Amino acid sequence: MQNKLTGQTALVTGASSGIGTGVALALARAGAAVAINYHSNSQSADEVVAEITAGGGRAVALQADVGQPEDVARLFEKTRDALGDIDIVIANSGIQRDAAVVDMTIEQWRAVLETNLTGQFLTAQAAIREFLRRGPRPEVSRALGKIICMSSVHEVIPWAGHVNYAATKGGIAMLMRSLAQEVAPHKIRINAIAPGAIRTPINKDAWSTPEALEKLMKLVPYKRIGEAEDIGNAAVWLASDDSDYVVGTTLFVDGGMTLYPGFEDNG
Repeated sequence: MQNKLTGQTALVTGASSGIGTGVALALARAGAAVAINYHSNSQSADEVVAEITAGGGRAVALQADVGQPEDVARLFEKTRDALGDIDIVIANSGIQRDAAVVDMTIEQWRAVLETNLTGQFLTAQAAIREFLRRGPRPEVSRALGKIICMSSVHEVIPWAGHVNYAATKGGIAMLMRSLAQEVAPHKIRINAIAPGAIRTPINKDAWSTPEALEKLMKLVPYKRIGEAEDIGNAAVWLASDDSDYVVGTTLFVDGGMTLYPGFEDNG
């Protein structure tokens, strides 16, 4: 991959595992210095930093709870102090607390909303404030700043048994579009990525055996499971000047899952 992001600094929330790690590594390969945010797993975050630095990149691991405004403000300050002015922000942090609706506790509901939706709002808000404070950097980017919200195919596909998670992803879709509309005149580009079935530890039960993978592939017309690198490649494109005219769009990276393959034989 060409160094499309050389000279830029990226902050990736929830980057110590899964999709967040894949995105952080892809941004680093494209030339960006990367802040690896983590909530509690410092060892995994340090391993991501080590992989980036071993490849000649710059990275730092920073702890923060993105659902807390004070933590988010401190995260941006520490990123700036360690790596310089911030150009790219990936609002990726997300959790699941699954339960049938009749059994779901208010704590499960609130925990998912706080991280997945409030956390994305606080991260995007801090990024917008940072871009406006810093001002243009035309030597590295045509946009004043770039924000990528991590959504899911479940912003459009209902998911029984996961109502809290699906509600946050639907909320992210309109959060992203509304923010994009508001700040586009400032040359701040906000978009989203909606992954489908991606091979990560959080969904290991869905792909770790041949039987589980075969069942999963019934939902994916392209007939392969996605990798974190697929999402990372999409993030690099959305963060680069190659997509400078892309604003307020959700890019589905899902192998065709949103084509509703259950209807391929007339339903």
